[in-house]
Amino acid sequence: MPIFIFDSTILDKLEDKNDRRVTFIADQLAGLDKFFRERGGALRVYFGRPADIFRRLFSENTIAAVFCNEDYEPYARERDTEIAKLAAALSSRFVAVKDHVIFSPAEVVKDDGSPYQVFTPYSRRWIEKFSAYLPVIALELPRGEFMPAPPNLRLLSLADIGFMRNPAEFPAAKIDESLIANYDKTRDLPALAGTSRLGMHLRFGTISVRYLALRAYELNHKYLAELIWREFYQMILWFFPQTVSRPFREAYAKLKFPGSRSDFEIWCRGETGYPLVDAGMHELTETGFMHNRVRMVAASFLTKHLLCDWRWGERFFARHLNDFELASNVGGWQWCAGIGADAAPYFRIFNPSEQQKKFDPQGDYVARWNGRADDLFGTPMDTTPEEVRAQGSRQRPEMVPMIDHRFARERCLKFFSAVRP
Repeated sequence: MPIFIFDSTILDKLEDKNDRRVTFIADQLAGLDKFFRERGGALRVYFGRPADIFRRLFSENTIAAVFCNEDYEPYARERDTEIAKLAAALSSRFVAVKDHVIFSPAEVVKDDGSPYQVFTPYSRRWIEKFSAYLPVIALELPRGEFMPAPPNLRLLSLADIGFMRNPAEFPAAKIDESLIANYDKTRDLPALAGTSRLGMHLRFGTISVRYLALRAYELNHKYLAELIWREFYQMILWFFPQTVSRPFREAYAKLKFPGSRSDFEIWCRGETGYPLVDAGMHELTETGFMHNRVRMVAASFLTKHLLCDWRWGERFFARHLNDFELASNVGGWQWCAGIGADAAPYFRIFNPSEQQKKFDPQGDYVARWNGRADDLFGTPMDTTPEEVRAQGSRQRPEMVPMIDHRFARERCLKFFSAVRP
């Protein structure tokens, strides 16, 4: 009896009732239901607290076992523990199966069983295990019989759970092998379609991470490294769940970020005056996607130029990213802020102007998402924000950078050095 539960504990926290991700899930459930109905069954969809739903299911059915996929986030672990206890009390088994990752958090650890805290040695051990693993990838359709669908059974609609349909278009769950083969050459150029856009499908399990990793292993190890980063952050969250709200590097817990809410709101609106940062924020809020290179620049700008609390940015991304996944989002933000596992040192501060020159030299990306012409500053595209500030009244006021890079860098170094480990 295949079931899916819209968890009210999670959905009730979503601010936007036309959230793109909920629409995506609903569409995937419709496809699953069609699959099961063609085989004599049906998908049952519920809305509420999972434990309450299972109490109801146990009262209405004789259930020998509950099967689900492992979930490594703190809330999910609490939820699954509660349901496992409920099942045990009713003499039923609770079986959680690894599916979301190649290796579960405890599978890639040091020889003494302790977790890695630096990516490079973790990655080496991961690849060693994967080289020996290299599974034969095959799709096995479910065997046995499905429980017949009750008469007039229908899927819950978005309206049934208090949401509206979002008109967003989502990337197909299709592996472009040519793109993966050239990923190392195109991955940092946001104006190109040089990344696979499969993050959303990995997040919701609508594509096989095993098959994707196998093709990446054969085609491009730079792409494979991105999949390993994903599992590295899952491992960190498993062993260090406090990192959801605290720095991995405990010394930095003393930091009191002085950045203002007003500066944060300017960043959210994409009005910083740094075209690459602003373009990324517009792309994010309009589409639910932001190119990874731009994510790093935008996150660095918030935490190091504006000295705003990394948790503000993490929550903003969590609200808007289609591919939001707690482990990767927290890990990425702490990396950019220089306070996480395998962190970029606090003195690595991206210069948004130089990043634009290097990765969007023709201004195609910033022009697309800022909705302005190529002469964004009324001057050549290689003009720096500092030069724009010096030119003063010749520029549109909204395009004057909100903070000087050199000043921001010196202030950031002073701020972080006061508590560095």
